[in-house]
Amino acid sequence: MEKRFPTYKAFWPHYVSEHQSQLNRNLHFMGTSLAITCLLLAFASESGWWLLGMPFCGYGFAWIGHFFVEKNRPATFSYPIWSLMGDLHMFAFMCLFRMDREVKRMRVLTAEA
Repeated sequence: MEKRFPTYKAFWPHYVSEHQSQLNRNLHFMGTSLAITCLLLAFASESGWWLLGMPFCGYGFAWIGHFFVEKNRPATFSYPIWSLMGDLHMFAFMCLFRMDREVKRMRVLTAEA
C-alpha cells in the first residue's frame, strides 16, 4: 500500500528521494525548460497550439528519467498537483544550483528518521 502524504511539505522528501539520479534531474530540467518555452511561445505567437507541447515536453522527459534511468514510478500518477509543484520546486533549486545539496540534505534527514 502506498504511503499517503497529508501536505506538500511532507511530500517533498519523498519527491526528492525519487530523484536521486543526476541524469533523471537533468531530464526533468530539460522537460520543464521546454514546457515553459512552449508556454512563452504560445503567448508570444498568440497561438494556443504551443500549449499542446507543454505536457509532451514536461512529462516526456520526466517519464523517460523515471522509467529508464531511476527505474521508479513517477509521482504524477498518485500526486499530480504536488508532483507538478515538486517539478517546479526542483527546477527553481536547479536554477539556483541548490538541488544537489537538497538531495544530500534529504538523504541525511531520511537516514535519521
